[in-house]
Amino acid sequence: MFLSVFDLFKIGIGPSSSHTMGPMVAAERFLREIAEGEWPRPAGAQVARLSVSLHGSLAFTGVGHATDRAVILGLEGLTPLTVDPDKADEVLGKIRRTRRLGPPGHPEYRFDPESDVIFDRKAPLPGHANGMAFNAFDADDRLLLRRIYYSVGGGFVVSEEELQALKAAKKPAVDRDVPYPFANAREMLEMAAKSGLSIAEMKRANEETRMDAAELDAGLDRIWQAMHGCIERGLSQDGVMPGGLKVRRRARQLHEKLEEEWRQNRPNPLAANDWLSVYAMAVNEENAGGGRVVTAPTNGAAGVVPAVLRYWLRFHVDADQRGIRDFLLTAAAVGGIVKHNASISGAEVGCQGEVGSASAMAAAGLAAVLGGTPEQVENAAEIALEHHLGMTCDPVAGLVQVPCIERNALGAVKAVTAASLAVKGDGKHFVSLDAAVETMRQTGLDMNERYKETSLGGLAVNVVEC
Repeated sequence: MFLSVFDLFKIGIGPSSSHTMGPMVAAERFLREIAEGEWPRPAGAQVARLSVSLHGSLAFTGVGHATDRAVILGLEGLTPLTVDPDKADEVLGKIRRTRRLGPPGHPEYRFDPESDVIFDRKAPLPGHANGMAFNAFDADDRLLLRRIYYSVGGGFVVSEEELQALKAAKKPAVDRDVPYPFANAREMLEMAAKSGLSIAEMKRANEETRMDAAELDAGLDRIWQAMHGCIERGLSQDGVMPGGLKVRRRARQLHEKLEEEWRQNRPNPLAANDWLSVYAMAVNEENAGGGRVVTAPTNGAAGVVPAVLRYWLRFHVDADQRGIRDFLLTAAAVGGIVKHNASISGAEVGCQGEVGSASAMAAAGLAAVLGGTPEQVENAAEIALEHHLGMTCDPVAGLVQVPCIERNALGAVKAVTAASLAVKGDGKHFVSLDAAVETMRQTGLDMNERYKETSLGGLAVNVVEC
């Protein structure tokens, strides 16, 4: 399995890669299966109505994560990349009024959002915590087609059959048809030592087996432009975020205070932390509002990597475009190792798999552009991940707001601290990144389901009771 940088950094909409982007992708896959028509059905039978049932974490926190909105938009033929967040309400309003879907290339389908989106909290699907079942009926409401998909984190979606195959293989096979097919950090460091290349250079060589250098660079630049645009929009917005908690946006106000300090040249020993925090919060406030973000590696953790990159550009005079690309390539190499050997899904392993992974990716990227050796880069990622181990995913009211927004700020701060510690050392350290990743996997297996994106424990319960 080859994980491209563009698999980990996907441009889409908030508030959740597993609960919003994944279900939207699954809906698009279901439409494609209907259109292809390669499934048994009675002679002359035509699809007339669609429905979807959401299970597990998608049922418990789907409303707060806008899963219902996502599947409806997906069944209308929109994708995370093509949907316009500013026009989503208009599209949804029309569907609710007409009770009809009109995806391109399809006839109109009957669809009542009130009854055809079902939050089934009683019957989890067996494959994964984020399960959904799509159904197609004929004019007499006879079931013609049923497909089950799982949103496994970071916008990745697998069918029931694909998931079974993955489980049978225990771990996805590493694609050996690339120059540097490392499956873990140990192999990555061995290949770097043997080749004399940096992690970014090895990752670039792997990517260029799929596309030319110009296409790769254009794609990397597009990722950063989307991240930068998300920060800028987040820094310009005011008001209360949707969902009912009445949590106010803070990034703009904090940014104005920091800019005033900057203009007046006031000494601020915490300046770096403050700028990191405001950049991360800007992104995750945009995410909470359903704006356009980049999975890094998930939406819930989307603020960490952009914040650290923006911090580096602001505070390091040697920062340049090539460095941005190397940062993203290095971060993607580490993210791929985490996903391959553990998980980036909050519903599987808690927030250690989301913000913890993002912090490890950002720490690795920063260590690389600060001139770190491959060993120092691996050390930076390990430090950042180790100090997120055990972190639960307990969003209040099922919304990606509390504690998610501030958690991204702290994840960015940890990433910079980890990179700084690593590049000041010699790369030798006691705990390996592979050990930290395996520990995260085991901890996720041991973690009670209440703390894995179900909003049934932790802050999600105690804040409401208080």
